[in-house]
Amino acid sequence: MHIAPHDNLNKPIVDADDARVPLNYFNIVKLTKDQSFEYQVPGYETCIVPATGTVTVEVEGLTYANLGNRGADVWDGEPEGVYIPVGAKVTITCLSDSTETFVAGARYDKVLTPFEVRADGIDLVQYGSDDTKTHRKIKHILGQKQHDKVGRLLVSELFTVGQGGWSGFPPHKHDTDRTDPDGTIIETRHDETYNFRFRPNHGSAVQVLQREEGKPGDAYQLMDGSTMVIDKGYHPCVVMPGYEMYYFTILGGLSQRSLVQFFQPTHAYQVETIPGIKDMVAKFK
Repeated sequence: MHIAPHDNLNKPIVDADDARVPLNYFNIVKLTKDQSFEYQVPGYETCIVPATGTVTVEVEGLTYANLGNRGADVWDGEPEGVYIPVGAKVTITCLSDSTETFVAGARYDKVLTPFEVRADGIDLVQYGSDDTKTHRKIKHILGQKQHDKVGRLLVSELFTVGQGGWSGFPPHKHDTDRTDPDGTIIETRHDETYNFRFRPNHGSAVQVLQREEGKPGDAYQLMDGSTMVIDKGYHPCVVMPGYEMYYFTILGGLSQRSLVQFFQPTHAYQVETIPGIKDMVAKFK
């Protein structure tokens, strides 16, 4: 499930119909000043988010200029994005000296209308605490504010606050659409893809993936630029002390956009011990 950092040469890291996470699409596009890149992904809605630098996006006869205000890394400024309808032809042009631009996608079967999300449209939530080693900040680019404009795609950025500690805790999963006997949804199927960055960039973390309750899982060492694809199982991660961690998050639902997480029964009681976690859960809609 771990894809090591590499130069993907502007080719998808997670392509359409990937056997592991068929509901997701992910590309990293690297350009220098005045270079352009075109793409089109039939069957997937996408979102363009400059990780660094500034770009212009052209889609469906519309132009979104000066997208992205970051300098050297993802900590330098606020995220911005453009929503791209299913199958639309897009051109990304670099305006700054260089750019590293994320393209996130989710499978969907309807064509909606493109729109931009500027820094003032980001949906921010902060949760956890230093005491519980879970202090985190999430910046939703396609979040609750954009719910009625998007099909199945959720896009956000997660930052550690301080240095070290846990994310995705209590452990949770979202690999099955299921309801309880009275019809209440208790879990949704959402494939998930992450791309990680660290400050300083020689930092590292560990991603845990536990397939079954009560049985040992797998652990993956994450480096700057690592990509993780999560198809099933409980998946917390922990960053080394002394380092800040960021991850770009893509969620694509099978039957609905709103995410319903199922917390691992062994640890679910800790939902009550972590400040703000219920507000965090409510924002993934």
